[in-house]
Amino acid sequence: MLDAATAVFSERGFHAASMDEIAERAGISKPMVYLYLGSKGELFSACIRRAGDQLTEAISAAADPSLPPEQQLWSAVQAFFQFVAEHRDAWAVMFRQARGEGEFAGEVASIRRLVVDNVADLFARAIHSSGSPDPGPDELRALAHALVGTGEAMAEWLLDHPAEEPETAATRLMNVLWMGLGSLVRGEVWRTTTAVPPVR
Repeated sequence: MLDAATAVFSERGFHAASMDEIAERAGISKPMVYLYLGSKGELFSACIRRAGDQLTEAISAAADPSLPPEQQLWSAVQAFFQFVAEHRDAWAVMFRQARGEGEFAGEVASIRRLVVDNVADLFARAIHSSGSPDPGPDELRALAHALVGTGEAMAEWLLDHPAEEPETAATRLMNVLWMGLGSLVRGEVWRTTTAVPPVR
């Protein structure tokens, strides 16, 4: 039922999707859909929660703490894009449909916070293992937000280009991020070489 609902919501959007079509695609009666999953809003929420659980579990399982930091990030990034490629409908429901619906935006925000927290923890482990000074939780979360936001933008590219391989998208993200993050992990930061005019 959730697979059928996710596919219909992905294609139609929340408002245009009908419980009749979801029931037909699932091969069951509409009263059975209501019985097991409740209203259309509850069904939409269930699709978001399941997709969020699948995504966060895939990323957490891939980031093996026994791996070197760079490999942890690479594994997590690969798992992320593999999820998007294998669950295109679920991604579309979470990050295309739900974001435009105010009543469901909070659920997506909760999923995103969990992903950001996991990435910030990964950065913390990487910096700790390198012996570099701890930049503090705010800096780590800001970097995690940057990585997650970039990943989401590239996931949209992947969704719009079905011929793109998930590993290609993952490699692109690593090229953009780790080349800079690797320096940050070693305690190196960028500084402007020009004087900044005073704020008036």
